[in-house]
Amino acid sequence: MTTKIVVTGIGATTPLGGTARDSWNALLAGESGARPIGAEWVSKYEIPVTFAGTIKVDPGEQLERVERKRLDPSSQFALIAGREAFADAGLAVGDVPPERLLVDWATGIGGVWSLLDAWDTLRERGPRRVMPLTVPMLMPNAPGAAIGMDLGARAGVRTAVSACASSTESVGNAVEHLRAGLADVVIAGGSEAAIHPLPVAAFAAMQALSKRNDDPVHASRPYDVDRDGFVLGEGAAALVLETEEHALARGARIYAEVVGSGVTADAYHITAPDPEGTGAARAVLEALAEAGATPDDVAHINAHATSTPVGDIAEYNALHRVFGERVHEIPTSATKAATGHLLGGAGAIEAIFTVLALHEGTLPPTINLDHQDPEIPLDVVTTPRAFDGSGKIAISNSFGFGGHNAVVAFRGV
Repeated sequence: MTTKIVVTGIGATTPLGGTARDSWNALLAGESGARPIGAEWVSKYEIPVTFAGTIKVDPGEQLERVERKRLDPSSQFALIAGREAFADAGLAVGDVPPERLLVDWATGIGGVWSLLDAWDTLRERGPRRVMPLTVPMLMPNAPGAAIGMDLGARAGVRTAVSACASSTESVGNAVEHLRAGLADVVIAGGSEAAIHPLPVAAFAAMQALSKRNDDPVHASRPYDVDRDGFVLGEGAAALVLETEEHALARGARIYAEVVGSGVTADAYHITAPDPEGTGAARAVLEALAEAGATPDDVAHINAHATSTPVGDIAEYNALHRVFGERVHEIPTSATKAATGHLLGGAGAIEAIFTVLALHEGTLPPTINLDHQDPEIPLDVVTTPRAFDGSGKIAISNSFGFGGHNAVVAFRGV
């Protein structure tokens, strides 16, 4: 009999709010986290895209000064989300034996601020002025390590780096590690802090970002005929996963069950998805097979839906491969319209939104959809919709540069 894995805690800091609940409430209210960047480097370097989904609550309001000084922003966000999720699960440090507590974290880029700030310091002030903690701050595993040290996780700290599929993959990894008996509790999720002049300029150079500098709030427009690219976001999200047996034994509240995950690769192009969606479709089918479910069992989709002209079509093609004509009847939410694209943290916050949709009985809206692309005839949720999630299956999709595809399936309880 397959070990049941459940979600017992959630935490986040995003462009919509400083907690998971605040982010969820802002999402349901139809808010957008996109805003002008406001940093002097935008004009200094003549960055062509002047807005992003910047973090709503400054880490300075949630962390001690010494913690901020020693951590890259990506690690700061991770620590905030990880602590919230652990507490939300009703856990405190020491409640779980350290050798039975594991962290499965993710990032798409890592400590880009620490790396590039150190390079500026080296060029301008010489090697003696480079911070001794530069390498521990820039390494991609630093966010997961920060959570692991803070909460005392000694069963392992593992980091997935699969571009925008990273943190969905980390949730799937957590399920595997729990079922393998490597831990009783896992903190899974991802973080990103890439609103820095170089990544913004680079994404703009490849024509990936929306150019709506005069209207940031309405820039991310998944499925809209006028979509012109994604809005870069930042933040982190964490989920506490544990075996159902462990959760019930300690009387934990259970949000949802994680029933399956799928990971595939396109082997097609370093940035463009396979336009036929074959790899993405296989990831969905893998997740459903692990869940012991069929496409007919899926009642809700949280789509990757970045708001790029090519990507949204490719995902639709993948979903049509899996669900056939029924795909037009499955309520679908594209929450990046509100949060922006958190890259390595995107899958984790969207997993939380999927879990809360099941738990709260409300499907979150897709904002900014004024004229739906006729080539993507999905049932897109545009206002909060009542939903009986009990026993229902919902999937969350994530796809990333390099052809990475990751999907996780949840069941309402």
